[in-house]
Parts: sequence; structure tokens; C-alpha cells
Amino acid sequence: MKNYIIDKLEQIRDEEIISFHVPGHKIGKVFDLLGYKEKLEKIYTIDTTEIDGTDNLHNAKEVIKESQDRAAKIFNSDKTIYLVNGSTCGILGAVMSTCPPNSKLIMNRDCHQSVINACILGDITPAYIETKICKETNVLKGVSIDQVKKVIDNNSDAKAIILTYPTYYGMTYDLEEICKYAHSKDILVIVDEAHGAHLELSEKLPKSAINLGADIIIQSTHKTLPAFTQSSMIHIKGHRVDYKQILSILRILESSSPSYMLLASLELAVDIYEKYGLNLMEELINRIEQLKLRFESNLKINIYNDMDITKIFISLKNYGITGYELDEILREKYKIQVELSNFYGVLLICTIGNDNSDFTSLETALEDIIIKYKKDKLIENIDYPVQIPEKVFNPRDAFYKKKKLVKINDSIGKVSGEYIIPYPPGISLVSPGEIITQEIISYIQLGVKNGMIVSGIKDSNLEFIEIIEE
Repeated sequence: MKNYIIDKLEQIRDEEIISFHVPGHKIGKVFDLLGYKEKLEKIYTIDTTEIDGTDNLHNAKEVIKESQDRAAKIFNSDKTIYLVNGSTCGILGAVMSTCPPNSKLIMNRDCHQSVINACILGDITPAYIETKICKETNVLKGVSIDQVKKVIDNNSDAKAIILTYPTYYGMTYDLEEICKYAHSKDILVIVDEAHGAHLELSEKLPKSAINLGADIIIQSTHKTLPAFTQSSMIHIKGHRVDYKQILSILRILESSSPSYMLLASLELAVDIYEKYGLNLMEELINRIEQLKLRFESNLKINIYNDMDITKIFISLKNYGITGYELDEILREKYKIQVELSNFYGVLLICTIGNDNSDFTSLETALEDIIIKYKKDKLIENIDYPVQIPEKVFNPRDAFYKKKKLVKINDSIGKVSGEYIIPYPPGISLVSPGEIITQEIISYIQLGVKNGMIVSGIKDSNLEFIEIIEE
């Protein structure tokens, strides 16, 4: 009998795809390099449940508590909680434990969809901060300090503010100043640091939110450190957070049978971080700088990674190659898998799991591509929709209202009953309860025509969309 998932995963593994995507262990290479192979060869034999001696994640008093306490010390947090349902679970827990029903939450508009889902589950009203966008690349750059302060001043009754830091693309901003300002207004600060678990491994990287004044920090340990997929952490700093309330919410949201293999992988990631992280990160950064130098004189290859330099955005639009085309060429012709692509380029996530051979292969591929695939055409501009859609209903109200399907071109001006989310990175252009605009429909139609994947809409063919009937 065919094993569909296992067979496909083994096939991809045996193709020896070069990973510039998550998870951070890079197909297990970092475990082999550092001598953890023996521990992991029979990891299936430690798959267990809450029995005598294994402790309980939801009431940690023994080995899990000791492991979490060690992680807290290493990451410089006051409390650390392991998560086995990913950072999504951590974001839901952080928001719902700090914002009671009918309260208000300030958030960056380019937040992960899980933040809006938390508003649906918790009956919370969102107040959005505008997003900065790079027009050359359509890369999301984060928020401006002035805009954040303005939204805080206009929503001083908010219980909390949640910000994405760094952005998916590695962009940062003055988070410390925002934390101070929010605290002066008695507003708690939650940071979605899903892509920043590695930041404190080098002074050449931005500082982690843990050390910039944030109260709750959620990290995807599996994305930029070598934990298994779905393994994450919540870090708590300071006196403003009700720790027991977070634990209570997590007991509701998270599996009552947490995976001990995922918990073990978190501990392995902490171990590697503490013992080898600094040296491995130094080697990684040196290799990335060599890559940039190699193409520095070629003005048509644009390599962006100004803040978190482990995130590399490569654009060949000056060669007439879209990001979607570059993504496909790298995978099909050179066995290199990137994290994501947009119209203008591709994003590579580099971690301490990448080795020298990965970068050598990437350099060889890029040099080959600009010779073989150069096109005599200009890449047309496709403007990312930056205007925040008008909100008619709160996300929760919209989620439960009666809906009907209409042709997508007939939805313009109507209230959306579902999400429109280019994925990855999982950032909503339209959320339930918001007006659908021509700008957004034109953007996704052109994007899909060129290779964009859109999530959230039930009709995968993008011909119909649900709108709210009222």
C-alpha cells in the first residue's frame, strides 16, 4: 500500500534539496554536524505521554519546568513556556490572556493572520497601524514610530499592542521607544518575534524584543533555530503580565496531549543555541557577507538584507525575471528551495543550519541564471495595496454573519466574508468584515497570473469569494 505523505517526504529528502527555507535545522544537517545524530536516530522511541516521570506541559513541576527555566536563563526572559502548537498558539494565548472580550488591541496591519484570528476568538476590536512598504521590492518594512504613537494616542483604551518584529523579511525599527511609550499609557506590549529567535547570537544582528522592553515575546524556535516544525516559545519579561492567565488560556488552546518529541526538540535547540550558537552565527554572517561581495559589482542583481542580515531578498527584475520565475528556476534547475517569492524577488532564510556548500551552490546558480535566463523585457510595476480597507464589522461579527458567493469582480465595494491572504507570508490584504477594493482585486489577480498563491479564500481558483449579505 502506498504511503502518500511519507513517500513524498522521503523523495524530497533523497533529492537533497538545498534549504533556504524553514525549519532552521536545514533537513537535519546541523544535528549531524554537531554530533546529535545518535540522540535523534530513534527519537520515535521517546514518543510518550504524561506518565510518572515525564511531567506535564500544562502543569510543569519537574523536568519540563527545569528545561523551561534553563531556556529562560539562556534567552534572558523571566519566564519561558514551551509551545507545541506553533507561534500561532502563542499569539492567540498572548492576545486572549491580555485582552478580555469587547476590549481593544492595537496591531500592525501587516500582522500574521493569527492575530486577527485571536480577535475573532476573543471578540476583540482591532486598531490598525499602517505598514511601510518598499516600492522597489514590495517588501514589508514594518511600522513608523510616529504612526505607532498616533494610533496609541487615538486608542488609549487599548489593553495591549502587538507588533511584528522583525518582519518576515528581517526589517526592524525602534521597538524600545515604542515599548516605553506604550507603557507610559499603561498599554502592554506583545511582540510576534516568530522570525527572531536567533537575534541575540550576534552583535551584528538587531536586538531581540526580550531585551528591548516587550512584555510578551513569541518566538518560532523552529524557524531560525534548530527545533522541529511547530515548536515555539513564549517569553515573559517584567511585572505587567499575568503569567497564570496565560497558562489558563494555553490549556484551552493547546493540545492536552503535547508531543514529547517536539518538547525534546526545543531542548535540543536551546542546547545548540547555548553551546554552539555564537560561533555558528559568526560563520553564517561571514558567509552571507561573502555572497554579497561576490555580486557587489553586478548592479542588476539586487541583494537586500540591511537589518537582520540572515534574511536575504534577491531580485533579478533588472534581468526581466520575476520573483515567481526565479523561485521556480532555482527549485527545478538547481535544487534550491527558497522561503517565498513575490513579484519582484525571492526571500531566503539563512540559519546556523546552513553550511558553506549551500552558499556555493547558490552563487553558482545565480551566475548561471543571469546568463541563461536573461529576458529582454521590463518587469511591470505591481503596487502592493497599502491602504487599510474600511472596516464595517468586527472580525468576530463578520465571521458569524450569513454569507453568499459572488464572482470576484462583482465583490468590489462589498463586505468580505473571508480572508484574502497571499501565502506566505500569511499577511491579510482583506479580513472578514472589511470592504473589498479594486486595488486589492487587481493586485491578487495579477499576482496569481504570475505565480502568487492566495490563501484564505475557499475557492482555490479565485473565481468566487464570499461576501456578507447585509
